[in-house]
Amino acid sequence: MKSDSSTFKLLCWNVNGIRAIQKKGFLDWFLQENADIVCLQETKAQKEQLEESLIAIPGYESFWCSATRKGYSGVATYTKPKPVSVGNGFGIPRFDEEGRVLITEYPQFLLYNIYFPNGKKDQTRLDFKMDFYESILGHWEELRKQGESLVICGDYNTAHKEIDLVRPKENENISGFLKIEREWMDKLVMLGYVDSFRLFNQQPNQYTWWDMMTRARERNMGWRIDYFLVTEDLVPKVKNAWICPQVMGSDHCPIGLELFM
Repeated sequence: MKSDSSTFKLLCWNVNGIRAIQKKGFLDWFLQENADIVCLQETKAQKEQLEESLIAIPGYESFWCSATRKGYSGVATYTKPKPVSVGNGFGIPRFDEEGRVLITEYPQFLLYNIYFPNGKKDQTRLDFKMDFYESILGHWEELRKQGESLVICGDYNTAHKEIDLVRPKENENISGFLKIEREWMDKLVMLGYVDSFRLFNQQPNQYTWWDMMTRARERNMGWRIDYFLVTEDLVPKVKNAWICPQVMGSDHCPIGLELFM
């Protein structure tokens, strides 16, 4: 699928380490896709640690938001159209120091590239995740009051519905499918944030993350935790949304969104 003058093609991928995926054909995939914007999560690198071939891909500007702690978290956005503005974080230091949020502004929308926290480690990290969820939702709602349209992509670290993971009953007490996490996703939908993929695909067994330790990908025993959400005013502009389970190199696969512009 190629982009043309009337559409924007956006891709999103938790790469689980950009230096690792560089060795697995990342640049070949990137150039073949020819997207307008590519958002990466869990880059696990400071910009100065990277080769120039990753930073300066011909035809794109790249922007980076890294964690204070090296080898942890991090997001990056590659873009053909020049952003009106670029911002790292959303103004709360304890979240921003983890390098989770990169905002690029375009005339048509604000694009949020986010690596949401994982709550599986312990209660402290689950509390951190839920605080992040509520804080950033409040931030988005303030922007919407000002008339902004939002595209929010990334690894949300939560499967929303039972259809979005292979064994919902067995995982209802595991972070990533807890009631409180899913209720936050319900709140998003109620407020007018739309899961673009489900506009086009209501089928089960559509996943974006698989446990590498159990070789779950070979059996497609996965979770759908990566999303392009759009505010409801942008829904008429959504041309297509998809996932790319055939693309290897990470424990996640890329997802895509195409917008009429």
